[in-house]
Amino acid sequence: MLVAGSQRCPSGLEERLGCGALRGEEDRGIKVPRQLGRGPSAFIPLEEILQEGVESSRRQLLIEAFVSAGRVDNITMVMGLHPQYLSSFWKTQYLLLRMDGPLPYHKRHYIAIMAAARHQCSYLVGLHMGEFLQVGGNPAWLQGLHCAPQKLRNLNEINKLLAHRPWLITKEHIEALLKTGEHSWSLAELVQALVLLTHYHSLASFVFGCGINPEAEQDGGHGARPPSPHGDSSLASEDSMGCSGGKDALQEVEALMERMKLLQESQQEEEGVTQEEMATRFELEKTESLLVAPSDLADHSLQSSVLCFVEDPEFGYKDFTRRGEQAPPTFRAQDYTWEDHGYSLINRLYPDVGQLLDEKFQVVYNLTYNTIAMHCGVDTSMLRRAIWNYVHCVFGIRYDDYDYGEVNQLLERSLKIYIKTVACYPEKTTKRMYAQFWRHFKHSEKVHINLLLLEARMQAALLYALRAVTRYMT
Repeated sequence: MLVAGSQRCPSGLEERLGCGALRGEEDRGIKVPRQLGRGPSAFIPLEEILQEGVESSRRQLLIEAFVSAGRVDNITMVMGLHPQYLSSFWKTQYLLLRMDGPLPYHKRHYIAIMAAARHQCSYLVGLHMGEFLQVGGNPAWLQGLHCAPQKLRNLNEINKLLAHRPWLITKEHIEALLKTGEHSWSLAELVQALVLLTHYHSLASFVFGCGINPEAEQDGGHGARPPSPHGDSSLASEDSMGCSGGKDALQEVEALMERMKLLQESQQEEEGVTQEEMATRFELEKTESLLVAPSDLADHSLQSSVLCFVEDPEFGYKDFTRRGEQAPPTFRAQDYTWEDHGYSLINRLYPDVGQLLDEKFQVVYNLTYNTIAMHCGVDTSMLRRAIWNYVHCVFGIRYDDYDYGEVNQLLERSLKIYIKTVACYPEKTTKRMYAQFWRHFKHSEKVHINLLLLEARMQAALLYALRAVTRYMT
């Protein structure tokens, strides 16, 4: 699927890729991205995005994006730090938006707008308003949700729950959308809508988590606000090396390496922890996650261009279990797995997308360069698993065979704060949060974390939604 032939860059890419060959694309009507004097991300220096290898596979992917869409957007530039993942992400998003499916194209983009608006992500809202009009959508619908057809407005409740509290979704929510009547959904349409909603909720997490800047033509709209006023200017000097923090940061890396080594050794020696102890450790981690809250949340007032697509804007993530409140039962991952249940259900009702989602989950879960900061030849599987399982933990999902004690060993408090914020209320992410964890790591490693977050969050929400669909069908 990659563009073959010349390694030279189309005009317009030269600014973005740091190379300068072919000229005159603008004369032929191709939209050349304009730089605003800043890079694709407010958190990551432009030179780091460019120097991470604009050669070979990554360069080819970016050229392909340019040729197919006439532009390379900021999300693509940042995701392009991990070409293998970007390729898988693209194939999935292309199928969701542009290939045959139960929903007409304009409604797919409107659903993307509804999903992104839940997290106040005007970057994605603006992007899909433009796409909606391009595929012939009715401009009146863009005045707000109240102007959309009732069938789309009926998605509001499940959109809200999927974005903020997916554990509350029941088969009754599914039944309400599928009941006969002029505004009813077919099962196939609904499954496509659920995949679109979870895709764009999670992509909003990536936009905020990586500080994605507005596109030049977005006229000051933002996906990540020019980041938070909370003293972020003081972080400017930390930008050069994954927000390097000198000796302390170096010691953090060595301490993490030592903990990983000790955990690997203890796993080989231990006879095994009892199921009761495993369950206790999960409940402890879940309860402790209540206390993981950032102190410098971004002050983010809703723009009218986004607010018009949101009903009940005060509804947000609530900790899965709070003292004194009735906690929903823990979702035991083994009772409804992606591999055994979710994958086959989606493939049955929306062919091909299940396979592409599965590939995307696998790519990101197994993606490794065997490096940690300045160390090479490192097995990072334990760390990647801890990040994935911690995201699922804050959404109430428990793996019986996983020792949640590892999460506490491997994820420092500042990283937990960042993970929980980006996964649960991404619009509150600040540059300071991004800078304060893993201070001696490369920015590409922090982007890698955001890819794990995106996919773990999407899979968690999909599992709750598809379980409800399965219960409705049985």
